[in-house]
Amino acid sequence: MAIIDAENHIAGRLGTVVAKRLMKGEQIVIVNAEKIIITGDHDAILNHYRDKKDRGNMKSGPFFPRRADLIMKRTVRGMLPWYTTSGREAYRRLMVYVGVPKEFVDQDKEKVDVAVKTGLTQFVTLSQIAEFLGSRVK
Repeated sequence: MAIIDAENHIAGRLGTVVAKRLMKGEQIVIVNAEKIIITGDHDAILNHYRDKKDRGNMKSGPFFPRRADLIMKRTVRGMLPWYTTSGREAYRRLMVYVGVPKEFVDQDKEKVDVAVKTGLTQFVTLSQIAEFLGSRVK
């Protein structure tokens, strides 16, 4: 089981690496999901996620998550072959947490080098997006 500390990681780059490793059969835990960043203009990103949330019908969906950990999990799901058995099994091997749970505090956490932010000036964290969407978990 690999534990990834996602602080200051770019969401898309982290998602691609995680999706590939999940498809190879690895079990992955992502901690500090609220500190994952999305690059780009602040207002444009918030409007994009608000439009995704508002797109669905209250009863029939599509439903889009508001919490930071579920937004990241949904991002990785979009990179997996969801309509195949192997893709769904890979998705079940992914766990994403806001903060660091007690059982993972003392364990070694890894960083994904290709996904770490370097010198960006325009970005939004998933906690800011979750707060904007109305999440109670930040």
